Amino acid sequence: MMTQSLLQWLLFIHILLVNMTIPCVAKVPAVIIFGDSTVDTGNNNYIQTLAKSNFKPYGRDLQGGNSTGRFSNGRLAVDFISEAFGLPKLVPAYLDPNYEMKEFSTGVCFASAATGYDNATSDVFSVIPLWKEVDYFKEYQTKLKDFQGETLAHETLTQALYIISIGTNDFIENYYTMPSGRSTEYNVPEYEDFIVGIAKQFLTSLYNLGARKINLTGLPPMGCLPLERSKRLLSLGNCNDDYNKVASDFNVKLKGMMDVLNRDLVNVTIVYGDIYGIFMDVIQNPGIYGFEDVAVGCCGTGVIEMSYLCNSRSLSCSDADKYAFWDSIHPTEKLNKVIADKMMNTTLHVFL
Repeated sequence: MMTQSLLQWLLFIHILLVNMTIPCVAKVPAVIIFGDSTVDTGNNNYIQTLAKSNFKPYGRDLQGGNSTGRFSNGRLAVDFISEAFGLPKLVPAYLDPNYEMKEFSTGVCFASAATGYDNATSDVFSVIPLWKEVDYFKEYQTKLKDFQGETLAHETLTQALYIISIGTNDFIENYYTMPSGRSTEYNVPEYEDFIVGIAKQFLTSLYNLGARKINLTGLPPMGCLPLERSKRLLSLGNCNDDYNKVASDFNVKLKGMMDVLNRDLVNVTIVYGDIYGIFMDVIQNPGIYGFEDVAVGCCGTGVIEMSYLCNSRSLSCSDADKYAFWDSIHPTEKLNKVIADKMMNTTLHVFL
């Protein structure tokens, strides 16, 4: 029979184990974001560029009506995704001096509006190129290790969800707009291949830096953006089918590249965010989602306004929830919520 002292000792150990707080990392402890204005939560506020949105009416429907630098009337899709994983409702921009590592440890955004895969794209509006976003990430890693310690930081970095949304600007801002630019070097299929090659290098770099859970979105039907519709006066503002075909063809190549990386890299899951399919479903079936207008944006005329052209003098709509687009390019908060919900239910659920 056990002695009384032994029983007391075992009881003490039991109580100790029950009440012990054991540090652990959530399945997705952080979201880490790269890309362009679709996911930029405010980095461009802190650089010299015309590609900004830190003024009214941007952010008018955020709590407090704050113009945070998000290109929308409210939250972005990445904010809703962060919340869906039990993380903060707003993902902070890395260059925002109002945040510290405590906030950055659960979510950080390196994205820059108007950038692209191609360095030449970022030069158009003097924004942060993709390689610099990676440099900021490396700097962040060092700071995170100092804040969390080597072991916990390693867990955070390998278990975090990496969200990448980029590529549209390479075509509508660069290839199709700059007369002496990439269109003089490549035909469209060749430029698609060029961009996919950069995307592959970028994903491989993230993998080498510890990323293991990656969501990469393709291109939207960029021919249906209000800005592109407005250029087609002879077709009464219909979508530019040629641009949509380019986006669709590019996405096929992008998915093929992702399949190769999923096969060749060890212990990585790269999922494809089908933004094209989501946008087209909304555009073709707006009533299902509660939208009344999917051809123009809420701000101003809705066909040319964006960044500084969408300002406090613009006569914006009273209810942005009726519109799929906030300005001539970017989704409203409501459409961003639709995008986030669709992605959570179709691809990101594998990380829950």
